[in-house]
Amino acid sequence: MEQQFLPLSRKDMEARGLSQLDFVYVSGDAYVDHPSFGSAIITRLLESRGYTVGLICQPDWRNEESICEYGEPRLGFLVSSGNMDSMVNHYTVAKKRRGKDAYSPGGANDRRPDRAVTVYCNLIRRKYKKTPIVIGGLEASLRRMSHYDYWSDSVRRSVLLESGADLVSYGMGEHSIVEIADALASGLRVEDITFISGTVFKTRNPDLLYDAVELPAYEEVLESKEAYARSFAMQYRNTDPFQGKRLYETYGGKTYVVQNPPAKPLDMMEMDDVYALPYMRAYHPSYEAAGGIPALQEIKFSLTSNRGCYGECNFCALTMHEGRIVQARSQESIIEEAQIMTDDPAFKGYIHDVGGPTAEFRKPACRKQMTKGACIGKRCLFPTPCKNLEVDHKDYLQLLRRLRKLPKVKKVFVRSGFRFDYLLADKNREFLRELCEYHVSGQLRVAPEHVSDPVLEKMGKPASAVYRAFEKEYEKVNKSLKKEQYLVPYLMSSHPGSTLADAIKLAEYLKTLHFMPEQVQDFYPTPGTVSTCMYYTGLDPFTLKPVYVARDPHEKAMQRALIQFKDPKNYELVKEALQIEGREDLIGFGQECLIPPRKIVRRAGKPVKVHHEEAAASTENRQPRQDRRRPSDTRGNTDRSGSHEGRRQPHAGHDHRNNTRTKSGSGRGGRRR
Repeated sequence: MEQQFLPLSRKDMEARGLSQLDFVYVSGDAYVDHPSFGSAIITRLLESRGYTVGLICQPDWRNEESICEYGEPRLGFLVSSGNMDSMVNHYTVAKKRRGKDAYSPGGANDRRPDRAVTVYCNLIRRKYKKTPIVIGGLEASLRRMSHYDYWSDSVRRSVLLESGADLVSYGMGEHSIVEIADALASGLRVEDITFISGTVFKTRNPDLLYDAVELPAYEEVLESKEAYARSFAMQYRNTDPFQGKRLYETYGGKTYVVQNPPAKPLDMMEMDDVYALPYMRAYHPSYEAAGGIPALQEIKFSLTSNRGCYGECNFCALTMHEGRIVQARSQESIIEEAQIMTDDPAFKGYIHDVGGPTAEFRKPACRKQMTKGACIGKRCLFPTPCKNLEVDHKDYLQLLRRLRKLPKVKKVFVRSGFRFDYLLADKNREFLRELCEYHVSGQLRVAPEHVSDPVLEKMGKPASAVYRAFEKEYEKVNKSLKKEQYLVPYLMSSHPGSTLADAIKLAEYLKTLHFMPEQVQDFYPTPGTVSTCMYYTGLDPFTLKPVYVARDPHEKAMQRALIQFKDPKNYELVKEALQIEGREDLIGFGQECLIPPRKIVRRAGKPVKVHHEEAAASTENRQPRQDRRRPSDTRGNTDRSGSHEGRRQPHAGHDHRNNTRTKSGSGRGGRRR
């Protein structure tokens, strides 16, 4: 049978000789049949198990009939907002509407509603009162229990209650969605599907709360920030599929939202099977006239090597979504996909990325994780690498070497983020050398995020000295290769714990580098992260100790401006920050100064205030010129919704390893990304 797209309309369904589908998948994204998109993975996986599936992509939520394209499915509706949380997709950290949506035809930004999962489910319920609805993807996964919502500045109920759905398939979803489908196909009522790992259900029957840990009730977390922090810590400590407990929270004393333990991670064979499904690796041709789907261009010639991350940055939601246990595809699976990629007429010889949440992670942190799980209450890399951590780049290095040798491949880039602390822990510098020699093109993006150790501690990042040691190693290796290549650091302002004094310290560090990022990431409180819990409660959820939080928009603007202290438009903000902190010593013309004082001169006999870059012009010849040769950061003044190490939006099961990494400090569709 000729490989083809899955049905996108009733006409497509009927062309296959079908009068009713088993499942209808409703998505906030346009239809891209590529394994970097969660909708493609879930629908192709169900198809491989013998179920018929059609998609309704970006239905008109103002028209009830838009959800009726195929009629009622035999088994149920599957609903996802798409590869990103719809609110992150729509709004910047300043809550301003974004101009483009990379997951819509031509980048149009009006093709999905806010809180898409809830809106789509309500749309379905108005037409199909009893049909089972299963929700998944990033938006549903990270809102599965009560959660702080930055956009409304409130604690909202579980998305299961807000949407009226029957089940949440949280996490990556491959295991749970097949089990749900088989249970429904066997004749089980959806309200009786209470036993599947990786799912959340609702009930009024207290007998179903066996072997479960009670979280603070919704009414309690609504009233008490300390209760919210305690609840979050309990959820965070139960994200491991081997040790995680069943959890439940109560609403109104009668309704229980019950979270089963996470699904077991995929083994290598299962990962290979997922990526070997018959994807078209393209967007649906119906989008061609609108200009296609921009997000595909970011990942079309990239390769997913792994999922999961034991880096545990506090501003990243990966722990709550993908989990800490790294799962990897075999080299053969990746090479096979690369060979298919090179046969694409649009392939120009460049593989844009080989990685995942963290590029070089190709196996669990230690041997026990795949049988006993990740340690509760301990981290693999923070504050220093665990003594049991197995540091080894050999497999990843071999994979890159094999990819470089493929016919038609000119260059293999690595644009997923690296953990520089993990790289430094490897005493063998062979990988770093080959990375610099073959896989970097002038700039390597890394994510130190800050230089103040108290802030880094709240971020769950290594101390500043670790990054500086990496800088030296990177410079040393490039010098030996006779290459002039630079590090481009990702930096974040206003993270919980960061004061104006910390922001000034970061500015002073950038001054010593003669480097000013063109774009800055302001901390973005998205659901499912430790940092968001700190932002809302002002408490460290694990110690319940107070954490300073910059909430005032003006203070946040000052912290952001300090990172770009050389930008003329930031002058007044930088000056104000320095004056507040009593750091007028940094206002002047000395080498250590951030900004010069304003100066009064006369032009045509009239006094004129000279802007600071003009006032400094007379001293320009005395300033170092390295900054003119340093590369600029190419990111925008937006959140990095998306990475890893630069991709902040987590990779989803109903979502993809997008170029926007699931960090709450960031959007890596891109993957990441």
